[in-house]
This record gives sequence, C-alpha cells and structure tokens, in this order.
Amino acid sequence: MRTPLIIQGGMGIAVSHWKLARAVSLRGELGVVSGTALGTILARRLQVGDPDGAMRRALRAFPVTGVADRILERYFIEGGKPPGVPFALTPMQTLDSGPFVTELTVAANFAEVFLAKEGHRGIVGINLLEKVQLPTVASLYGAMLADVDYVLMGAGIPRAIPGVLDTLAAGQPAELKIDVAGALPGEEHLYRLDPASFGGAPGTLKRPHFIAIVSSATLAATLAKKSSGRVDGFVVEGALAGGHNAPPRGAMQLDCLGQPIYGPRDTPDLAKIKDLGLPFWLAGSYARPEKLAEAKGLGAAGIQVGTAFAFCEESGIDPDLKRQALLACQSGQTDILTDPFASPTGFPFKVARLAGTLSDTGV
Repeated sequence: MRTPLIIQGGMGIAVSHWKLARAVSLRGELGVVSGTALGTILARRLQVGDPDGAMRRALRAFPVTGVADRILERYFIEGGKPPGVPFALTPMQTLDSGPFVTELTVAANFAEVFLAKEGHRGIVGINLLEKVQLPTVASLYGAMLADVDYVLMGAGIPRAIPGVLDTLAAGQPAELKIDVAGALPGEEHLYRLDPASFGGAPGTLKRPHFIAIVSSATLAATLAKKSSGRVDGFVVEGALAGGHNAPPRGAMQLDCLGQPIYGPRDTPDLAKIKDLGLPFWLAGSYARPEKLAEAKGLGAAGIQVGTAFAFCEESGIDPDLKRQALLACQSGQTDILTDPFASPTGFPFKVARLAGTLSDTGV
C-alpha cells in the first residue's frame, strides 16, 4: 500500500463525512472519515428520508443478516420526518447498553467507510478520539468490516488500540479498558465485543494501519515501544493545528485573549521522532506547497491538512457557515481563538468566532 503524501484530517461530527473522504481518496491521498457519533448520524440521516439512498445502499451491503432491517424499521422515514418534529433519539451508550446499540454503532461505521471506498481502489481511514471510549471497539469493528485501510487516533494516549485491531482482525473477542470516574482502587471496567456472537460476520479481517496523533517525541516513543500492538506511524500536531490541541507543558498560563501560552518545550522534537524509524506527517499550518516541501525536508512522509478540507465544497459544514468564514477570511477579519474551555475533553480547542454561532457568548 502506497504511503500517502497528504492525510485529510478527520474533523468533527459529520464534517469529514464519506463524501469528503471519497473525494480525497479518488485523488490518490488518504481520505479520512470522522468516526465520532456515527450511530446518531446514521439514525438522523434515515429520519430525514435518506434522500440520495446512500445509507440504505450501504446497509444493504452490511454482512450480518437482520441488522439493517432492525435499524431501518426503527429510524427510516419515507420522505423524511415533518418539519418541526424532533428526531427520535438513539440510546445512550453504556457498558451494558444492549445489542441494538452495538449493532447501530457497528453498522454506522461500516456504512461510512463503505461509501467512502465505494467504486474505487483508493485508501480510506477513520479517525476516532481516545477520550470517547465506549463506542471505540464497535466503531473499529464496523470500519474493519468495510475494509478500512487506516485508523487514526488522538485526544489521549491510545496504547491499547493496536492490540484491539490485532484481536478483531483475528476474529477474536476484543476488550478495551474504560476509564470510570469514581472507580474504586483495583476496580476494572471493560467493554467487550465478540465477533463470533455478533451474528455471522467474517472470521478474519484485514488489519488496518494504525496512526497515532501526537504532539511530542516523548509520547511518540511511548506509543512506539509500549503499545499493545504495532504502531505504523504518527501525525505530529503543533499548537497551530486546528481542532483539539495538546495543552502546554507545565502550569497553564493564558495570554490577554485567554489563550494558552505555548513555549519552546511544546515544539515537537522531530529528530527524535524520525529516529523511531516510522513514517510521520506534520500538521498545523502546513497546507501550502512550500510547507509541504519543508516537512519532507525534515524527514516527514507528508502533511495532514484539516482547515482547507473543512471549507471545501465536499465537507459537511453547513454551506452558510462556510460562506461566512470564507468571506471573513477574504476580508482579513478572521477571528480564531485557541479556547482552553470550549471542549468537554479538557483539551484546548480552536474556535472560529462567527456571529450567531456557539462561538458567540450571547448564543
């Protein structure tokens, strides 16, 4: 499999959806779907009537009998729900949320990857967050059923994920330790998925490449040497990268705008990362030809690009918001803040401040 030069960032909930990932993959680079909340996304697409039929087409290809029928019966509305009628909610994911939640999560991730890969031989990845643990194993399994090529993961230290990929590829039961606030000393909570009990899916699957998203050489070395299985490379994100950022080292200090202050200690040591002998891609204001050349000169395999893809026609951001942001950029009035409190993960988060959106304190 060719090592990609450009990795499309796996952004937000349904921002990096299958249409964007497919468009990037068709052009020979790594298109990436966001795996966040795909069960809810699938349920809502079906409730608005699945106008282009893509969700139903993907569900018809799902390899486990009966799952698609149960999902369609519960959520599909011919012609779409009436305006003003609220969406039917999907069940909350818990350690014991029952088989339907697992089916929905597996099928939704399968559908997103299946559609991104449909009709061509390009490479497709899926991006998940270490901080969002409960759906992870089922999400990985669904993506692997659709023959996903890469798994990318950040927002934490995903040491257990390579081993989960190995186990699922072998058709064996996979477990993931879940962090539970208030757990007693020695108490362990595990999420477990057994492919054999899921309902007739293939016994063995392709093991996708695993790319960890890191911000330091120390974390890259830890993952390379102490993960539960093979790590195949790294995306190295600096403080200028969009979305979530690693917090600065040491005590949090804020500038006059309320943004975290980053210093020399927060600059990744690329020489040490290169010495690990694994491919790496640089992210954070590298989406220009001269910066790509710079990255390659530093030993990187290429770059990860987020913002340029987030504002292209194929992304899932609301078209009106895209137009507002692009007009602000063209007029030199772009207002981007690294907000230390905007994200429930506790990580600093890039916010584009636009009137009438959640970035507006009045809203």
